[in-house]
Amino acid sequence: MNERAPTQIELFSQEIRNMCARDQNMRERALANGGIIENEEDNTLDARNTERMKEIIRQIGWPTVSKAGKDVAHMAWLLVQHADHDVVFQRHCLELMKDSGKDVDQTDVAYLEDRVLVNEKSPQTYGTQFSDGVPRPIEDPDHVDERRKSVGLAPLAEGIKEHNEFYKNK
Repeated sequence: MNERAPTQIELFSQEIRNMCARDQNMRERALANGGIIENEEDNTLDARNTERMKEIIRQIGWPTVSKAGKDVAHMAWLLVQHADHDVVFQRHCLELMKDSGKDVDQTDVAYLEDRVLVNEKSPQTYGTQFSDGVPRPIEDPDHVDERRKSVGLAPLAEGIKEHNEFYKNK
């Protein structure tokens, strides 16, 4: 029986899936605990995931949809979205995603762009980042719905409602 060895992309894709599962499990535990992370392993997870994502990206570039599949590309974005302690890396990944054009989900690009801007203490573009149920400051708020529509996001009023519904019971 001739089984082929997994490719480097397949191995990294599985690793990204595993890191994302741990990321989401940690966040669920923290939400259930009033937002408090109680153990050192969970407390350092984002930093460990960030360091590993840096190495993966050094080796294969951004894990685009055509390279890694839609799910893994989204999971890679999520791990970078949670790398708030390293905004330089977030910005680097944002540029890689923008350079990838339509080979990445444009809503992921919008969320990461807003995250980077907020982390850099600037107004966000799409209104995806919140504080206490309210969008953080938005650049040119009169045209935010046009920008949101251009990347496949619902109008801001719907985004606010969805955000608050999601976190209402958590």
